[in-house]
Amino acid sequence: MFASIPNPIPARMKGVNRAEVCDVNFSEFVNAWDGTKDARPSPDEPILDGSALDARGFRELFESQLISRHLDLMARVLRVQNKVFYTIGSSGHEGNAMVARATRHTDPAFLHYRSGGFMAERFRKLPGMDPIMDSALSFAASAEDPASGGRHKVWGSKPLWVLPQTSTIASHLPKALGTAVAIEAARRIGHPLPIPDDSIAICSFGDASANHATAQTAFNAASWTAYQKLPAPVLFVCEDNGIGISVKTPGGWIGESFRNRPDLDYFTADGLDLANGYGDVLRAVEHCRTTRRPTFLHLRTTRIMGHAGTDFEVEWRSVDELVKVEASDPLLRSASIALESGLMSKQEILDLYESTRRKCFAAAEDADRRPRIETLEHVMQPLAPYTPDKVAAEAQRPPLPDARIKAFGSEEKLPEKLPPRHLAIQINNALHDLFAKYPDTLLFGEDVAQKGGVYTVTKGLHKAFGNRRVFNTLLDETMILGMAQGFANMGMLPIPEIQYLAYLHNAIDQIRGEAASLQFFSNDQYRNPMVVRIAGLGYQRGFGGHFHNDNSIAPLRDIPGLVVGCPSRGDDAAMMLRTLAALAKVDGRVTVFLEPIALYMTKDLYEPGDGQWLTQYPTPDQALVVGEERVYEPEAKDCVIFTYGNGVPMSLRAAREIENKHGWKVRTVDLRWLVPLNHAAIAKHAGECERILVVDEGRFSAGIGEGVITAITEAGFGGKPLKRVVGADTYTPLAGAAFLVIPKDEDIVAAADALK
Repeated sequence: MFASIPNPIPARMKGVNRAEVCDVNFSEFVNAWDGTKDARPSPDEPILDGSALDARGFRELFESQLISRHLDLMARVLRVQNKVFYTIGSSGHEGNAMVARATRHTDPAFLHYRSGGFMAERFRKLPGMDPIMDSALSFAASAEDPASGGRHKVWGSKPLWVLPQTSTIASHLPKALGTAVAIEAARRIGHPLPIPDDSIAICSFGDASANHATAQTAFNAASWTAYQKLPAPVLFVCEDNGIGISVKTPGGWIGESFRNRPDLDYFTADGLDLANGYGDVLRAVEHCRTTRRPTFLHLRTTRIMGHAGTDFEVEWRSVDELVKVEASDPLLRSASIALESGLMSKQEILDLYESTRRKCFAAAEDADRRPRIETLEHVMQPLAPYTPDKVAAEAQRPPLPDARIKAFGSEEKLPEKLPPRHLAIQINNALHDLFAKYPDTLLFGEDVAQKGGVYTVTKGLHKAFGNRRVFNTLLDETMILGMAQGFANMGMLPIPEIQYLAYLHNAIDQIRGEAASLQFFSNDQYRNPMVVRIAGLGYQRGFGGHFHNDNSIAPLRDIPGLVVGCPSRGDDAAMMLRTLAALAKVDGRVTVFLEPIALYMTKDLYEPGDGQWLTQYPTPDQALVVGEERVYEPEAKDCVIFTYGNGVPMSLRAAREIENKHGWKVRTVDLRWLVPLNHAAIAKHAGECERILVVDEGRFSAGIGEGVITAITEAGFGGKPLKRVVGADTYTPLAGAAFLVIPKDEDIVAAADALK
């Protein structure tokens, strides 16, 4: 079967292929076995004396191991024929099938990429499912792959509660812990769970990944939670094979690092020996389920056949070392147990081995004949679902009157009955409305509860809705976003707060690589509905420097499927929040609400005391349409200014001066929606006006302004007089120097002067 694999071995070792060696080793080991055989055990008897695993369970686990192994071998053969497109294998890790057996198919699982054994065993939990064919379709990138629709080779299954992971280098640990916390939180707020109340979250990873900062934040947060006697039923499964690609883990490191961690309960099990390892796995699982505490299962594994098909280990490991590793193959130990116990004869084992091979290759050949993704539209179909009519109906659906009165205290205190207010208060009112409308809404972050946030934007929510729905987290943005994904997984609407835009950047992969990618890589079977509130942008006086006046929006613009709204005034903010929440609820979208800090308390526009930046609170049946701009002076055609956030009041002031100076009528367009930009609207306004100004408070490179100019140019209006007013490519300094690096009113006027 391996004749078609190119031989990468140096000349002195020609003819040696490590995958072929492992394959042949198994048959030779079985044929050469000459140990003493016991009487065949009955299905319910222990497979070996003292084992917690009965004969029936062992036989099924052994079959799952063989499925996993032959999927690996099949991938190595068919990859060179372009029938398979993924060769990171599970060989040596097949003992993780024990974790699948000891848990339920309703325990959400976030898996390491070496989880073939786990998946083969979990498939047994539901009748009528085929682990071989489903896996073959995924290996072949078939459009019929039930996990991702052919978008990636993933271990995933909607009915089996395996949430697809694409490259599990620790990035999945925060959301696994978040899911465990959410299981418990749902019960406290009366939210019906889609899984049993005593479910646990399972998260597997390698020993090398355990060192990653993202992994460490999850371990720390788990301990932090348990230290406060709060339940967090997550089972961290460290599959320790002693190596990360080519970097060896120091001997004993994982045990020393995790055995004595406070409030992270440590268990160890031999993943190379089903008979001896299963009891320890079972104890760890039951401990996690009954105590509801974070549990660390240190599972001994090995890695054979290299990191992936392109990893020719013989080029950097000695043959003696490879032979020693291959001798620890868990399938050899399982075959030995089957023979020693009398459960199977040599011929029965070899027949099962070969029949499994045939099934895997037959499934792969079948999968190769199935349709693949062939159009861009097909690729992007699940990325950003949007049903505008349903979203609009949901956004405009008001909360029940009694719920609103309870939230605000009385009918007289309903915000639409009060005088016009500034941005921060209207955001606060809108959040109260969302909490009244959606009982499964949760708001959390740093300082958001009793304090009401650094800028009091969340003031009163904790008092009105209690600690179960509004709570403070540890100071860790990665975990805040991981927690949000966990609540979303359990069907709630999380509104996490990132205290400052600058604090997002160290944690943004939880949005880019995890939350926003889930719909795409699960073919829209799983969703991460959330509204991420981020305070940011510049112009904050008397407080700041870089970390409190960050204007770097570029990282958010680069995330496929993300929706980012940025209001400049209070009424827009309230209506935008309703739309973002509806997007999350209806279409499962990941959304960001970017709040300009400097406008939180702004009351005046042109003159001190004019109150022209205060707005009336919109009644709860009003909302925005995604991409819908706000236009000031829509009939003006001499000049148009495209802007957002702090740029809106600046541009309005500059427009008045430009009119006085040049006699031009100036149209100002508040984009409001920064991702995705509304190219059609931008083209419309650019086409109707003689001159164009783009006012972007972000940085010169990779800012919103670049996207606006692209839309103008591609629409054919790039030849019109055009200027961009934009911030500098620099970090923001402290004090008054901060205003040297971002646009000012006079800069807009000066740019208009150049358009004459």
